[in-house]
Amino acid sequence: MSADRDAQPQARPAPADACRAGAATLAADASRAPRGAAGLVARYAAFAALATLCNLAVQRLALAVPGVDRGVAFAAALALGTLAGLLAKYLLDKRWIFDDRASGLGAHARRFSLYTLMGLATTAVFWGSETLFWLVWKTDAMREAGAVLGLAAGYAIKYRLDRRYVFDQAPPLPHGRDADPHAPAARRGSRQAQP
Repeated sequence: MSADRDAQPQARPAPADACRAGAATLAADASRAPRGAAGLVARYAAFAALATLCNLAVQRLALAVPGVDRGVAFAAALALGTLAGLLAKYLLDKRWIFDDRASGLGAHARRFSLYTLMGLATTAVFWGSETLFWLVWKTDAMREAGAVLGLAAGYAIKYRLDRRYVFDQAPPLPHGRDADPHAPAARRGSRQAQP
């Protein structure tokens, strides 16, 4: 009986399950990741990749709904995928990128609101890139290529915005070669007087 069960093909997890499993694995691995700027970049890139995969998985689900006009499905896919990626990235960034331990509805509401606001401009980059690729090539593969390109550019911009405006109370990175060269001097721990 056991051999029959082993011979049967394994069911693939649903995209939402894959997002949750990936987030749990990355969060567990993040605690063992190198510290400093190199570790930060590695974690941020991994979390951006996971959020991108969640976004695209939800988009595929929305586009697969039968009987829905392709234009309506595309708009729904953009919105739902963006929300899925946003939630995944916020939760991972809050804890593992910016070491923000604040809890409670008020703290989350404030930060998530600012995080979303910072994401509006970067979302325009992502949506514009994905839409341009869709309009030019009209294939799902190129639409997804445009999405990945737009998300990569958007995440690079978003890190700087989040660090400065959303998680501005995050602990400083270490000095030396692992220090974040883009953080304001006061957050890097500089003892120099600020003008």
